[in-house]
Amino acid sequence: MAYLPDDILYMICAQLWHQQDFNTLFNCACSGKQLATVALTNLYRMHDVAPVISGGSDEELPHDKSCRMSYAIKMSQEERIVMKWAGLWRTIILSSLGKTLYPYSQYIRTLNLQDLEELLTDSKFKAGTVEDFFQGDLAQFRVDKGAEIRGRSRLDAVEIINRVGEAITKQTPLLEELTGKVSSEALSRWIPRLPRLTHLKPWHGVAVEGNGNLIRLHCPLFKGLDFWKWDDSNANDGLAAFLNELRPHSLQSFETFSHPHVPATLQALSGHGESLVNLNLNFISMGTLPTLSLLKGCTNLVSLSLAGIGYDDTDLEESYKYAYLEIINWLKECKKLRILAFSKLFSAPSLMAPILLEESIHLTSLEYESYDFPDSKKFHQALANQTSLQSLWLKGDTDEGDVSDTLVESLSNLVNLTDLRLREVSDTFSDRHILQLANSLPKLEVWSTSGYGLTDAILGAVASLRSLRRLDIGALTSFTADGILGFVERLGPGNKGLILAVMNADMDSELSGPEQELIQERIARKVEGRFEFTLSRDPDGVSSFEGDSD
Repeated sequence: MAYLPDDILYMICAQLWHQQDFNTLFNCACSGKQLATVALTNLYRMHDVAPVISGGSDEELPHDKSCRMSYAIKMSQEERIVMKWAGLWRTIILSSLGKTLYPYSQYIRTLNLQDLEELLTDSKFKAGTVEDFFQGDLAQFRVDKGAEIRGRSRLDAVEIINRVGEAITKQTPLLEELTGKVSSEALSRWIPRLPRLTHLKPWHGVAVEGNGNLIRLHCPLFKGLDFWKWDDSNANDGLAAFLNELRPHSLQSFETFSHPHVPATLQALSGHGESLVNLNLNFISMGTLPTLSLLKGCTNLVSLSLAGIGYDDTDLEESYKYAYLEIINWLKECKKLRILAFSKLFSAPSLMAPILLEESIHLTSLEYESYDFPDSKKFHQALANQTSLQSLWLKGDTDEGDVSDTLVESLSNLVNLTDLRLREVSDTFSDRHILQLANSLPKLEVWSTSGYGLTDAILGAVASLRSLRRLDIGALTSFTADGILGFVERLGPGNKGLILAVMNADMDSELSGPEQELIQERIARKVEGRFEFTLSRDPDGVSSFEGDSD
């Protein structure tokens, strides 16, 4: 019998890892000793994206009405998923104690203790799996809170994940990323064990306080910090100190989702200006927005996301003229910028327009949420210059009367778009606007739009989009069953898996149950797709598109 060389087997399993093919890797691991180690190495290397993580999803469950499951069957399936989820974590923990055939924990690259906390607080886990999970060698990790609820002890999830982390990090020499509600004291013990650590994602930023020098000494590859909040009185000084303790110009990614940004923090970030490529700042108040000019040394950014604390109609250009110009000059110097996102910042259109017009900047992704600005026309016109855009998300109202024509003219120039999501800003789109976009943007794969009074007239042009995989129409529509069936018949191989969601149909254009079932049957047979249909709930017939689709 001929055997493949080990290096070929390694290459095969590495390719399966890239494809996230869990089933095939599992079968390889079960096939024999020759493949077991290399297959398991790649399986646990990506355990954090396993289908059962976070309780799985219902995406693979039948969606057509003929295949609806009973409530009991659905609950049983969900319980089985939770059992597999718990089994994965139990195996990882046991392996760190040397109680498994293979040292699974040594293969781990990402340790997401946040996911373990979600498991421990899951209602189905607490109801049926918790006792089995903490039996035997795992009994030492169980910590209960004093009070009981309905006769069951309450788990202290945070203390448990810190105990588990203490054990696992002793056996994870390849660990690169750590996530969860870890304490500063625990992290100070773990860091010296993690020479390959590149990224920290603690829930509370206070976890990194005082640990910058340890990372500098023991983690030469460290390059990223994300945290949700840091709300104690020493937050700003603590964060600035941590950033300054790291090797200068070593941090490549920094994201925070609920933290006030003050000059000390921004100045410390500028100490990583040569290395920083991803910057995501949230919770920006109008008072701190002008201080963003302190980031002028961070000109190697590839991705930048800025979000405000809430609506504030202060005009940055008018109130802080010098800072306004400094911020624009900084952004125009970011020649490598490819991804740009703004949210809840009143002055964002006037900040972005000069960036969009900069010939040396070629964006591939742009997001702008919650804008209501009297001069949005300049921003919409400037969009036409960014022909490299592949993804564009816009959400917001505007006072400009001709916003639809101006916006559609600019969008029509963005011939490389594959993902276009418009909400509210497209509320006045009519058939002619949709037709112009469908005829101008041949590469669209995902398209979400609102609008008003859309009819069957648009369906032929939209069906000609050979790569379209998702179409969400939040506009008030009056599609007919024949029109939608004709649309389905025009679809081709490139539309495989298409989801057609008509989310705001006019009450006078309601499709009957048999008509909806026929459309679902046809789209499933033609492209293995899915049809979703919802009537308008607005008696005045105004577009009420809600929510972005992923």
